[in-house]
Order: sequence, then C-alpha cells, then structure tokens
Amino acid sequence: MNIRSLKIFTIALALAVTTFSGSAAQAQAKPFRIAVVMPSASTDMAFSQSMFTALKTIQKQMGGESALKLSFSENMYKVPDAAAAIRDYASQGYDIVIAHGSQYGSSVDDIAREFPKTTFAWGTDVNTFGLKNVYAYTAAAEEGGYVNGVLAAKLTKSKVIGVTGPVKIGDAKTYISGFTQGVKSVDPSIRVSETWTGSFSDVAMMAEAAKTHIAAGADVLTGSSQAVIGSIGAAKAKGKVLWFGTQQDEAPLAPAIVVASQQYDWTGILRKMISDRKTGKLGGEKFVLQLNNGGLKIVYNPAFKLSAAVKAAGDKAIQGIAKGTIKVAP
Repeated sequence: MNIRSLKIFTIALALAVTTFSGSAAQAQAKPFRIAVVMPSASTDMAFSQSMFTALKTIQKQMGGESALKLSFSENMYKVPDAAAAIRDYASQGYDIVIAHGSQYGSSVDDIAREFPKTTFAWGTDVNTFGLKNVYAYTAAAEEGGYVNGVLAAKLTKSKVIGVTGPVKIGDAKTYISGFTQGVKSVDPSIRVSETWTGSFSDVAMMAEAAKTHIAAGADVLTGSSQAVIGSIGAAKAKGKVLWFGTQQDEAPLAPAIVVASQQYDWTGILRKMISDRKTGKLGGEKFVLQLNNGGLKIVYNPAFKLSAAVKAAGDKAIQGIAKGTIKVAP
C-alpha cells in the first residue's frame, strides 16, 4: 500500500469511527418521558384537556416525540384504576408521572414512597406530603371567577344567574366563590343560584340543573367540570342565555353565547418540573396558577359582540387582581 492509499484509508477509518460513535451515542440518548393520568377525556374542553394541551405544547417546544415521549391514560374516574396506571408508569421508569386529579392524592402519597427516584406531580392541591419527589399544583380559580362574575353582572338583564357545579371542593368551589364575589361587587341585588350535582362526569344531570336555572329566570350561567357541556347545551338550546367558562376556552362549544372563559395554562410549571428533574431536583414544591404569573388567562370570545364598556370592566378587574388592589377570597 503506497503512502497516498494509506492516507485515504486512515481518513476513511477515522470517519467511520466518528460516524459509528455518533450513531451509538444517538442510539443511547433517550427521550425525556412524562406520563399523565386524567379523570376524563383529553378532549373534554375542561380540566383534563387543559393539562393535555399544555403537555403537547411542551412536547412541540422540546422538539417533538424524539425529545419528549408523552403517554397518557384518560377517563380514569375510578381511583383504583388510576392508581394502577400511576404505579405502572412509575415501574416503567418514566421521569415524571402526573396524577391530574385531586381524587388521586392518597394514591400519589402511597406510590411516591415506593418509587423515590421518580418525580410525581398532582393537583389540584398544595400538599406534597413532605416528600422530596412530589410536586403539588393548583389554580387560584377564584381570580378568573371574579372577572367572569364582573362581566356576568354587567350583562344580566333578569338579575338572576345560575351556577351548575359538580362537587363543592377544589377549584370548582373556589371558582364559584370568586364568581359570586365578582357579581356582588357590581350589583349586590343580583341573585346567584347554585346547584351542585355531586358528579364531575354526569352530563345529563348538569343539563337538567341548567334547565332548572333557566326556568327560574336565569339569563346567565356558569359552572365547572367536564360535565358542563350539558349546561352549555341547555343554554345554547335556549338561545339567549349566556355562558362563562373555566379551565379551558369553551367558546368553540357555543360561539354565539360564550362570552369569556378562564383558561388554565400549565406550561410554565411543566417547564419548571422538567428543568428541575434534569438538574436533580425531584419535587418538594407547590405551584399556584394566577393571573399575575400567566398561569390563568381570561380569553374573550371574539365571536361574541362584547361592548367596550363591559370589556373594560373585565380588564380592570384583571389588572386589579394582578396588582393586588382587588382581593378575592378562595
């Protein structure tokens, strides 16, 4: 072999080794893995979809499925089934396992102790159980509730507003509390009538509750949980009954009657959890979505013709809450 051939062979060998090493490193590189367990469908236009949408946004920002593998279990309304899914994801070595439902708290408390190297997150609550591998998250739903209440008070003509709620706990309770405070801040004489169905998923029961409020003179409705699609349907059928949403932008369900929605944006806390995990921190912190940190957003429905004066009242409430000049009790 002459000198020229030897040089060519040496260069080719070096390139082959470099290519092989690069390919091997690439093969060994594993995507970050997150699993989420949800009580309802990922398309529920409410609580579950708010988290699923945020996770898909994060996945896209990180570079797609090759960078972030996302797995999910939906319609896990039975806690034992949800607990089995949470444990299964942890046993598979997922980096972060999200239990997206306040009913899953006791399951997270138990399972997180079995898998101390796995990061767990759950909400809506602020209890980390004193564990260094558990994050807790919630939403100050009363803030957006207050804004929606101000807008509702400005728009009601009958001075009767109906509320259709699931169970009087968590962010469903605080949202309605804030909504009522917002209404009363404008006009204390407005009657806010509440119905709690006892179910997060019974759409038919929510529809009947809404119909009862409408029959009693309510021309504005609001409510929380994935079951409110029943309430929205009842309001839509009536035609002139307005709706205010929470957790997710609900305008697509009834563009003619949805005035505004409080939307949850979990992307900020998800980015923090992922960043922490990569630096060795596994949990031990709580997060609260608020108007002043961008976790809560008021989304006005562009298809609804809202007067400038009413929108200004809503914007003023948003600014007051964000600056702390308006205090809303949960």
